[in-house]
Amino acid sequence: MNQELSKYKPTNRKGFVEFLQMLHRDFIANPDGWENNNLESFLESISRYAEDIQGYYDNTGQPLNADEPKWQIFADILKGGTMYE
Repeated sequence: MNQELSKYKPTNRKGFVEFLQMLHRDFIANPDGWENNNLESFLESISRYAEDIQGYYDNTGQPLNADEPKWQIFADILKGGTMYE
C-alpha cells in the first residue's frame, strides 16, 4: 500500500469515495503488495480486522471508539483488510 493511501483519513462521504478510488488504484497497480488479494481472503480479513480494530486504536494511542461509526474507521477497516492475517 502506498504512503498516501496508508495516511489518508476521510472525514466525510466524499473523502471516503476518494479513499475507495485510491484503494482500487493501489490494488490494480500493486496486487502482490496486498496480503489478501482475492475477494474471499479480503472479506475474511475485513471481518477479523473489524473485530480487533479497537485494540489497534488503543495500542497506537488514537482516541477513536470503534463502536461510533466514522468514515475514518470504515477506511481503516478496509486498509487493514489488505494486510491483516
